[in-house]
Amino acid sequence: MAHPAQEETITLVKEIFRTYLKERNQRQTPERFMVLEEIYKSDGHFDADDIFFNMKNAGTRVSRATVYNTLDLLVECGLVLRQQFGKNQYYYERAYAYQQHDHLICQECGVVIEFCDPRILEIQRLMEDIHDFEVKGHSLHLFGRCKDQESCEKRKATSDKIKSLG
Repeated sequence: MAHPAQEETITLVKEIFRTYLKERNQRQTPERFMVLEEIYKSDGHFDADDIFFNMKNAGTRVSRATVYNTLDLLVECGLVLRQQFGKNQYYYERAYAYQQHDHLICQECGVVIEFCDPRILEIQRLMEDIHDFEVKGHSLHLFGRCKDQESCEKRKATSDKIKSLG
């Protein structure tokens, strides 16, 4: 069960999405709103299959195509961010009421670590001033590998096992 602040956010993003769909004469299907709700109840990064299987395992009847198409709409209307962490696969995360952050990505096991450092915002503002430019957003991805190789290998093995089952 979502906590009250999360429920309030879900209500707000549903209204934003409803308005977006209406303005573009898109259908406001229950499945699209179920996908949106699943995303805003999730934490961190996920791919389309994560959402599809979470919903399927919870007994929600939604097609994989609906999940992919809804993700595209949610990215277009600014409620979801699409990221590519050096692979040929997109990952998504909530965008509304979500603090700006950046990412450390292990190229071995694929773990993504979020971090926030106010100095990055200072650099952004300095670049705006120097170049007479207005930054609307940024994305910083630092690639490398975990220092704890044992944990990294375990995560990689688990990930490989899951992929082989799917």
